[in-house]
Amino acid sequence: MKMRKKSDLPSKLCEVCGLSFAWRKKWEKDWASVKYCSERCRRARSSASVKNSMVVLAIGSVKHI
Repeated sequence: MKMRKKSDLPSKLCEVCGLSFAWRKKWEKDWASVKYCSERCRRARSSASVKNSMVVLAIGSVKHI
């Protein structure tokens, strides 16, 4: 497989934090079912604590603390 730039890879929005994340090799076989950008978001999917632990830095920019 030819190497691609990260900007050329497909991306999705995380259902918990709303951040965009790109395709990864480890998700190759089940990309259609990937919903979360990280283990933290996957674990917190039903909790509001992630939303409370985020700091909005600028318009459209969010950082986990």
